[in-house]
Amino acid sequence: MSADKELPKIKYAEKAPKLDKAQLEFMKLIEQQNLERVTKLQRVKRNNLITAGVLVSSVLGIYAYSIFKMSEAAVRVLKTGMRLPPLPTLRDLVKLYKLQALKQLSQNFLMDERITDKIVKSAGRIDPRDTVLEVGPGPGGITRSILRRQPQRLVLVEKDARFLPTLELLRDCAKPLNLQVDIFVDDILRFDIEQHVPDTSHRLHLIGNLPFAISTRLLINWFEDLSLRRKAFRRNDTCMTLTFQKEVADRICAPLGHEQRCRLSIMSQIWTQPILKFTIPGKAFVPKPEVDVGVVKLVPLKQPKTDLPFALVEKVVRHIFNMRQKYCRRGYATLFPPEQRDEMCFEMFKQADVEDTLRPFQLSVDECIRLATVYKECIDKNPHIAAYDFRAPKNLSQEINV
Repeated sequence: MSADKELPKIKYAEKAPKLDKAQLEFMKLIEQQNLERVTKLQRVKRNNLITAGVLVSSVLGIYAYSIFKMSEAAVRVLKTGMRLPPLPTLRDLVKLYKLQALKQLSQNFLMDERITDKIVKSAGRIDPRDTVLEVGPGPGGITRSILRRQPQRLVLVEKDARFLPTLELLRDCAKPLNLQVDIFVDDILRFDIEQHVPDTSHRLHLIGNLPFAISTRLLINWFEDLSLRRKAFRRNDTCMTLTFQKEVADRICAPLGHEQRCRLSIMSQIWTQPILKFTIPGKAFVPKPEVDVGVVKLVPLKQPKTDLPFALVEKVVRHIFNMRQKYCRRGYATLFPPEQRDEMCFEMFKQADVEDTLRPFQLSVDECIRLATVYKECIDKNPHIAAYDFRAPKNLSQEINV
């Protein structure tokens, strides 16, 4: 029944003589129900129109937003060029400049742009005002992927001067994008980040396919810098996205009780949150290494788990894990001279409230920190213990203890 047509009115007065009371009441009930049905249909129609209007508005809004974003991207392409100019492939450049990986520098080239893009993507958002420092760019595989993200500045630290031509080519190609690329032929272990990246008003990202030979040493150095809020870590949001041998990557991220848990696990987890992002098969590198590679992102903790001196914490943790298959007290005891070892070690574990028969990989970060804390209290009272080195010749150790 159309909602717009009126129902025919029944003339009850004319029909009354022929209808009894029950029939009249029934007819009135039917008419009332019809009126209610019409009212309900009119309400449904009105609601349908409102719903349709909302849906149409939403679709048009989404469409308009999509057009706007596409236009914005198009404008950006026109203004900046968006993409790097056409470049020779990495393989062609390596052949052109006769570049070969040097075993003594632990060099392995990563040629697959899909993988280099994935590494840079693992670093998270890179804003147009950010600075990126890449360690060991080599022929520039990861460098290309970083430039596609268009940071304000890219700092390249490469020890091997043979790669200068390929890196300078990338620098020249980045100029039309108004991207600043600075190349330093230097050893990252000695590179003065504070001098070459003095501006702390914008975020710094550390990215690199690290040479296996220096990866652990570099990471420990950076943890110390992070603990002191210096060099690359003057801001507390400098993230590290780095490659390691898969075994080392597993150790960095190893949780409590994991068989791979070691000194590096504890040190990493005191100052950062390490995340194993993905694994790169060895066959993706040239030359192919004997191991797979893990990509790890290390995010600095807003509040480190201790404010103890870095060197002291590192010393205690290193001693504990020197004998990782023994009870943890065995390694910890080597912090003390033999004549005081058993007594002091027992007292330290008691004060720290740590079970001395746990294996080192069974110790939590908090338990390691408590053991470092009581050791600091001990050497504050007994300074000669701090100078003790269980590896030193006996006569030298005796002279120190006198």
